[in-house]
Amino acid sequence: MPAKHLNQLLCRLTRPVALVLSLLSVHAQAAEPLKVVRIATVATSSNGKTTFYGPTYVMDRDKWLANELAKRGIELQWVPAATASVGTFVNEEFANKRIDFAFYGDLPTIILNASGISTKLIAAGGTGNNVYLVVPPNSTAKSIEDLKGKRIALHRGRPWELSFAKLLDSKHLDFDDFRIFNLNPQAGAAALSAGRVDGFFTLSDAYLLEDKKVGKIIWSSKQAPLDWKMRAELFGASDFVKQQPEITQLVVDAYLKASQWIAQEQNKDEYIKYLTQSGQPESVLLREVQGEPWAAHFNPLIDATLRQHYQDGIAYSLKAKLIRNDITVNDLLDDRFVDQGVKDMKLQGIWTPTSPQLTVKQP
Repeated sequence: MPAKHLNQLLCRLTRPVALVLSLLSVHAQAAEPLKVVRIATVATSSNGKTTFYGPTYVMDRDKWLANELAKRGIELQWVPAATASVGTFVNEEFANKRIDFAFYGDLPTIILNASGISTKLIAAGGTGNNVYLVVPPNSTAKSIEDLKGKRIALHRGRPWELSFAKLLDSKHLDFDDFRIFNLNPQAGAAALSAGRVDGFFTLSDAYLLEDKKVGKIIWSSKQAPLDWKMRAELFGASDFVKQQPEITQLVVDAYLKASQWIAQEQNKDEYIKYLTQSGQPESVLLREVQGEPWAAHFNPLIDATLRQHYQDGIAYSLKAKLIRNDITVNDLLDDRFVDQGVKDMKLQGIWTPTSPQLTVKQP
């Protein structure tokens, strides 16, 4: 047989063998037992001590999740994310498959999914955090309309940009109607204090500026529908969620247990006192949650308000050219685990679904 024909025959014979070996290799990798679960969360570090935010604090304190995973031979690893760069950090970790879950905000995850890295929103982060429009104490501005043509500090690409866009849209205004300075909250506060900007759009640190008499709040999302708030949720890598539904349920159950504990009125003082370790005074934390039932701040349900918020976030991201590829809310949200956890733990009476048209009742 000519050498040419022999080589062709060998190729045909070895192809199936190579395919079988390839499939066996993939199967071996898939069958490899899970050894670690990595969860990214916002945290601060001072004097060698790490302070977690939100229900993550209770999840770490109570060790229920760590113990349940240990029974299965799995280690729990918390991956701290600095407040100054949460979105970028978490997106990079998801993209490089260095984390399995993360607590973080809306715009970064929309950008990530539009880029082709798929995650699932598996539990809501409460009703969200309020956002505030602050002006210098001697300003005559009483509304966003009064700042048209003026200088406003806003940290672009962070979750509260969506809230700012909703405020502008409600007044038939656009970003081009202002001189926007892309500043993080610390730089924005400094710019407002020094008189270098005429307005500052930020989170609850607005109360600190009022307390120091270097700013005054002229608008907050407490005056707006619930879906205007800044949101952060629990997300899981889509591949992990699909391949490890039992472990995903454990993570969500741990989150529900933590949220249940915090939602109890008798634990409010202890939880608020813990949060002061992050540097926010107790008076600021209490004013942030004022006007809304305490338990609502830790509502994990994936409801109409959350769905509307993410629909708006996707639409805004396309309009603002933050993303090029469209994504759907149905692809992003996965309510199976929260629904199952609430049912199994009989938590139905603690939280109720909300409507995006609702506003926070002012005290």
